[in-house]
Amino acid sequence: MLPDLHTRHLFFTGKGGVGKTSLASACAVQLAEAGRRVLLVSTDPASNLDEVLETRLSDVPTPVAGVPGLSALNIDPEAAAAAYRERMVGPYRGLLPEAAIRSMEEQFSGGCTVEIAAFDAFAALLAGSGVAGDFDHVVFDTAPTGHTLRLLTLPSAWSEFLSTNTTGTSCLGPLAGLEHNRAIYAGAVAALTDAAVTTVVLVARPEVAALREAERSRHELAELGVANQVLAINGLFDAPSEDPVAQAMARRHRDALAAMPAALATLPRSCTGFIARGLVGLEALRALLHPVPRPSDSTASTAPEMPALALPPGLAPLVDDIERAGHGLVMTMGKGGVGKTTVAAAVAVELAARGHRVLLSTTDPAAHLAWSLDEAVPGLTVQRIDPAAEVARHRDEVLARAGAGLDPSARAMLEEDLRSPCTEEIAVFRAFAATVAQAVDGFVVLDTAPTGHTVLLMDSAEAYHREVGRTRGDLPEAVVKLLPRLRDPAFTRVMIVTLAEATPVHEAERLQDDLRRAGIEPFAWVIEQSLLASGTTDPMLAERGRCERPWVQQVMTRDARRCALLAWQARAPVGARALRELASR
Repeated sequence: MLPDLHTRHLFFTGKGGVGKTSLASACAVQLAEAGRRVLLVSTDPASNLDEVLETRLSDVPTPVAGVPGLSALNIDPEAAAAAYRERMVGPYRGLLPEAAIRSMEEQFSGGCTVEIAAFDAFAALLAGSGVAGDFDHVVFDTAPTGHTLRLLTLPSAWSEFLSTNTTGTSCLGPLAGLEHNRAIYAGAVAALTDAAVTTVVLVARPEVAALREAERSRHELAELGVANQVLAINGLFDAPSEDPVAQAMARRHRDALAAMPAALATLPRSCTGFIARGLVGLEALRALLHPVPRPSDSTASTAPEMPALALPPGLAPLVDDIERAGHGLVMTMGKGGVGKTTVAAAVAVELAARGHRVLLSTTDPAAHLAWSLDEAVPGLTVQRIDPAAEVARHRDEVLARAGAGLDPSARAMLEEDLRSPCTEEIAVFRAFAATVAQAVDGFVVLDTAPTGHTVLLMDSAEAYHREVGRTRGDLPEAVVKLLPRLRDPAFTRVMIVTLAEATPVHEAERLQDDLRRAGIEPFAWVIEQSLLASGTTDPMLAERGRCERPWVQQVMTRDARRCALLAWQARAPVGARALRELASR
């Protein structure tokens, strides 16, 4: 069942890989079949909208063959960010030293720039002018975050403060050139907060992490006056089966929904069932909209036999190589929900079990709680870097130094700037640096690490000088040595964690590009939660496993120098014994 949607603007938002593009496409087709004129717009850099609609798209509306009334376009946020970056930096070329130009370019290379540049591109669509004026509905695959909307609604965002106080460690730089679009943005924000015009669809898998992210988005958007929200649960598995993997998955989905945050549970809700092959192609979309009863024996697999695929090994060979150095840093990186905390914990527990002194450090409060309450492991110390505490400390330092002489409007802008994701990364950077220093004498395993963009930002002498000037005024030794350590493959091993699906793989590829841009070469990729490797005999889950094959092959042959594959676990790997089993395969 799809959400019941009627407003002109429809926004689909949620964590990567939850199915935003699939549900947005299905709803767009449904509206078009009802005789409406629909424009489907994607601002997701990992979008596979072309594949879903079987139509080659560009940045102008393209009719979707076979679906009268439906057109679609892709806003390329990376291209929009590049054009935006050049508008900001271009006038200074030849006037400033090359080092200063490089620093400015890096300031406009982060995720906040991409977000704001994408908003710049689709604000005109929200205004209802130009190409959007020919359509009854505009469906957006990926909505702006609450942080971006707060920045654009602050009156001080348009003050002189932006041009005189931008820094390399904030979102103020990306906003600095938007004055000429002020009226368009005001109209766009007004449309977003008008319940008669806009609906925001929070898309989530029936999993704890995805529902937690949906609740965070619900709260942020509600605070900004975006009240017309609905919840779309995607991929709910409840098929009866004797297969233990199928039973475990159904149980996890039920438990996650039962434990859903209370405020999120009050929203109007739709549930779309688990679809083995996903919603790719117009035939699959129509099959969802117009299901046909199947014979009772249709669950038997009719897929042709596929040639055998030599699957990658598990974690054991990677742990063996890590151990040979006798000490060093292991960093697990990836988008939320892909399983990087489990990988980090498994590696840490196995190294400790082999007699090494290991520090497992995490910024995930839930993960820290789980491991600290489970059981003690000889040789293993668990540490939590509290992002909230680090941000609070950083915020107080910046406000005391840079905010003292600001008027209330400019100070409000600075305070919002300090709530950005970029600021959180910078705030925990020093804590990471101190933790990494301990890997000289033992093993340090970091669950969640600074992104390549943050590393490059801190590597810019100009950017870091400004940051130090507005905080402590000194340069800790751990920070001085951090970048060379991160770039030393004999000291640091980065493990990129992903799933065998389109969006997570594409996002992992961008992460790898960022790391390489920062001079950090990943040690290995780890594909988590694979149904292909699970041994499931359930027809639907086995079919999904077969759909993983091309992504596993791509990671093995194109993306990763080394690759590990971890099977979907019927029992969650909690506890030292289960983690050691995971790491020893």
